[in-house]
This record gives sequence, C-alpha cells and structure tokens, in this order.
Amino acid sequence: MTSMLRGLKVSVIHAADRERDLLVNQLRRIGCQVSPIWPMPDAPPQGMEMVIMDLDHRFQPVKSWSVEENAPVLIAMLEYEDPVTVKALLDAGVHGVLVKPLRPAGILSTLSLACWLHGYHQRLEAKVRKLEITIKAQRDISKAARILAALQDVPESDAFESIRSQATRQRIPMADVAASIIGAQDILKDLSKRA
Repeated sequence: MTSMLRGLKVSVIHAADRERDLLVNQLRRIGCQVSPIWPMPDAPPQGMEMVIMDLDHRFQPVKSWSVEENAPVLIAMLEYEDPVTVKALLDAGVHGVLVKPLRPAGILSTLSLACWLHGYHQRLEAKVRKLEITIKAQRDISKAARILAALQDVPESDAFESIRSQATRQRIPMADVAASIIGAQDILKDLSKRA
C-alpha cells in the first residue's frame, strides 16, 4: 500500500504548528515529497498529486477543487464536526478526512483510501465522458439517417445501412460520416436561404 504513496507530491496547507509538523514528518516517513503551504491559496497548488488542507470555520470554498480533470487527491483536516464544516467538506469535494489531534496510526489508511477513491472517481468520470460521446454519436447517426431517408425517399433503416457501408468502405467511424451528412445539409440550407 505504501508503494503507491512513495514519491507522491503532497502539499500540506496548514498553519505552522505541532499538528502540521507531525503530519509532514509522517508523510516523509511514508516516502512522500511534502511541501507545506500557508496561508490557504485560492486554487489547488500546481503540480501536486495530493493536497491535505486544514478545513476550519474560516475556510469556505467558492467551488470544488476536485472538479478539474487533473485535480489532486483532496484530504481535509478537521478539529470538530458540525453542519457547516460537513457542508464545507462536500463543497470542497474532499476524498478523505483526518481528525485532529492527529495520530500517526490513521494517516496511512486515510491516504490510501483517498487515493483509491480519487482513482475510482476519475475512472467513472472517464466512462461518463465516453458514454456522452457515444450517445451524441448515436443521435448524430439517427439524424443523418433521417436526412438521407428524406433525400433518397427510402426507409431510415436503408439510410442507416448506407451510412454504415460508407463508414466501412472509408474505414472511419459512422459518427464521422453522419457529421458530414449533417454538415452538408446545414450548408445546403444556408445556400437555399440566400438564393
């Protein structure tokens, strides 16, 4: 488990005190490259794979730090829990929580679980993006089949088969053929409006 954490670039956003020193020392023992930062920046530090931040009543994130494509793993440090703090956790999009006073025993498991959760989240987001692209391609193919069916006065199934055959012959995705058909129809509409 520690092998995935070794060499990890970690930023610790926390005022200089005993808690930060304990955390920085424990992270270095694990093998992380640690950069302590204070005061709290407006955006996640660049080039970091993990950010551990002190989340107290003064910190109110404007937007989630975890929504960017290459966002780091986010772990919050808390002194206490209340509804405002829990809302701040959710708004920041954290992957794990360390509770103060820190104990070395809970740090490794929290870091490991947060890294796993972050990776799982990224894989799910990649699948969602891929599915969105697929759905858009299917809509474009259906639209192109309707256009062809109307132009050639054939059933949509025949028009779909024409798109599939053209894509196979040219060795390109059906979505590309559909985009060409839709684009050609848009150009023809523009030309007919001008005439």
